[in-house]
Amino acid sequence: MPHIKEAEFVCIDVESTGLDCASDRVIEVAVATFTADTILEEFESLVDPKQNIPCESIAIHHITQEMVHGKPTIAEVFPKISALIDNRIIVGHGIQFDIDILSQEAKRAQLDSPFRNNLAFDTLRLARLYGESPSNSLEVLRGHFNIQAEGAHRAMSDVVVNIQVFKRLVSRFRTVEEIQAVLAKPIAMKAMPLGKHKGRAFKEIPIEYLLWAARQQFDNDLLFSLRSEIQRRKKGNSFSQAANPFHLL
Repeated sequence: MPHIKEAEFVCIDVESTGLDCASDRVIEVAVATFTADTILEEFESLVDPKQNIPCESIAIHHITQEMVHGKPTIAEVFPKISALIDNRIIVGHGIQFDIDILSQEAKRAQLDSPFRNNLAFDTLRLARLYGESPSNSLEVLRGHFNIQAEGAHRAMSDVVVNIQVFKRLVSRFRTVEEIQAVLAKPIAMKAMPLGKHKGRAFKEIPIEYLLWAARQQFDNDLLFSLRSEIQRRKKGNSFSQAANPFHLL
């Protein structure tokens, strides 16, 4: 594996009609190839999804139906996106969603999406590993690292910030292989990132909630953290296994 300074990366950010990859559509995409030293090439485009954009989505990204009307379809912009991604290492914040929705769009348009097999580094998981920011959102990480704001929550502004955040988060690694090795394992999180106990340390959350949450379809890091706390309490006899129907979790 190459040294980080020798590697080429590609950062991707997608705005969409919603978060369901099967039914929602891309409405904006931004892609930038970069190295440790510089941004090499950028591409961004609004995309006509050929369906309505829900009001709750507009409230987040401020992309309206009028803005995307008559813009290129995903089939028209996908070849450029694919060429930029090529065999580069993909970087993004919660990047699996971007990869999945682009792949679904390609499938619907009967286009190849070979980049599903690319090595990908998720800056959300790298931020969890780093563990020194008060929150792992891209905006909070931007402030934590004193990175200049790039304007509204839009795809290319997020890409530019994401690249700078990525560089800060991997500064202690020498090679791509080192990053890959640490991300291959579950990352222990410090606090619950969502739900009614958002922001609370796992040790402060009632056991009933931990048991419920550990049965949900959360990402592997969160499930690992929840189950680790449950096992810690079991070992400390802090709740009765016999009285709990989930004691074998």
